[in-house]
Amino acid sequence: MGSNLEKELGQMFVIRFQGQEINDELISLIKDYHIGGITLYKKNYDNYEQMLKIINELKRINHKYNDTPLFIAIDQEGGRVNRLPKEFKNIVAAKKLSIDKKYVLKGSDLIAYALDSLGINMNFAPVLDIQRFEDCHAIGDRCYGFDKESVFKNGLIMMKALKKQKIISVVKHFPGHGLVKRDSHLFLPFIFKNIKESDDIVPFKEAINNGCDAIMISHIMIRKIDKLYPASLSKKVIKDYLIDELGFKGLIVTDDLKMKAVNFLYGYKKSTYKAIEAGNNIVLIGSSYKKIIECINYVKKKMTEEVKKNIELSYQKIIKIKDKYEISDKANKLINVDKYNQEVEELNKEVKEELSKFD
Repeated sequence: MGSNLEKELGQMFVIRFQGQEINDELISLIKDYHIGGITLYKKNYDNYEQMLKIINELKRINHKYNDTPLFIAIDQEGGRVNRLPKEFKNIVAAKKLSIDKKYVLKGSDLIAYALDSLGINMNFAPVLDIQRFEDCHAIGDRCYGFDKESVFKNGLIMMKALKKQKIISVVKHFPGHGLVKRDSHLFLPFIFKNIKESDDIVPFKEAINNGCDAIMISHIMIRKIDKLYPASLSKKVIKDYLIDELGFKGLIVTDDLKMKAVNFLYGYKKSTYKAIEAGNNIVLIGSSYKKIIECINYVKKKMTEEVKKNIELSYQKIIKIKDKYEISDKANKLINVDKYNQEVEELNKEVKEELSKFD
């Protein structure tokens, strides 16, 4: 396996930052394996200053060893999916914002501003699932509505706000996690209906038609399309349906392969290989650095011509989107968050008052 192909393969991996310190294993993944990006979670930092220091140091290390800048990724939806440091006030959940599109617009702009100030260039949001279950469900109040129109109209506001701020919006969870009651973090859910004729696919079609650049594939078994593999590992779902039938040309991103829906059934290494073989361009893995290295080496060992072509194509798409969004390893500086927090408080208050009219 040539050095160019190794670099191309590495770019497909967006891994989870472990702990609160940059250690030698992570430096090796950047230097020797040329990973494409890193995802941060709230437990990785105690405060804003520490978070920014970690991000800037990751960029500095990557710039030292690689020509291609890092994706710095996060899940920032607002509500219960909030990864911002404690100094940043949290915005209410999507369901509450969706009572009026002006609130969705304001909330989306604020999130985009906060992420840009932190040096984050990829956000796993918005949720384009339709809410079908209670608010505490795995998806629940993270949705923008109970119907396809509410979801895609509000979701596209968020997608475009991120895009405007040069942050890649990864819409999720294709083809619709709202259809299933089971949580794919814990179990493999099944969809038995014809997804192609379902309302749940409509928000994703609308996103594609409105310039969506990245879609996250869920760990859900869609029985009428593929009876062997969940969507995230399925050629039939990704290549035949999403790419060929729906015409999606952007980045295709797996949901985290650490989730039990796939990891329990297939293990890290096989899941990674099947994900690349199926046509995903970015593989998210939240496991230890050691396991990630094992996954990369497993793909190298099992390499076929088909997988090689997928790696080369994925690399081209990754470079193209990094160029399009002007992603760089430039450091960011601390900002005064007082004005941001004031605007969040005002937004949350307005939403609360509006919702109280319906009580």
